[in-house]
Amino acid sequence: MTEEKNPQVLMETSMGTVKIELFKDKAPISVRNFLSYVKDSYYDGLIFHRVIKDFMIQGGGLDASMQPKKTKFAIKNEATNGLKNKRGTLAMARTSVVDSATSQFFINTVDNAFLDHSGKTPDRFGYAVFGEVVEGMEVVDAIRAVKTGNKAGHQDVPVEPVVINSIRLIEE
Repeated sequence: MTEEKNPQVLMETSMGTVKIELFKDKAPISVRNFLSYVKDSYYDGLIFHRVIKDFMIQGGGLDASMQPKKTKFAIKNEATNGLKNKRGTLAMARTSVVDSATSQFFINTVDNAFLDHSGKTPDRFGYAVFGEVVEGMEVVDAIRAVKTGNKAGHQDVPVEPVVINSIRLIEE
């Protein structure tokens, strides 16, 4: 019996390509959810709408005119899976409601231990890590360095849109 390999995706952005491994074994709900959006080409043309250099880059929900795209239902937060919000990991973005993640994700640009699961209350529940950049971290670092400003009521928005051209599953 061969151990099933974790799926990988290729994220083509306007600033370069990033290869990501998804931790299907540790975060099955988040990975299945993310891949369902990938399969629907949902992310094509969306932007990284929140970039904070020494924190993270977030995308997967808004287009370049800052319009939100309709999402599927929210998923269960898997922050209790033991994975840490270390530099280069992907985690599900959410509101202050624990189980509110839909399509948005972020890539940690530094180790963000304060985002890890530390308790059952909403403020300590944490953010579910479900993947990690395996190639193209220099692209993430280029994105985190872009100039940001305010746009359409949002802060930390790249002045020049950083577009996710596509995210595709890498077929074995």
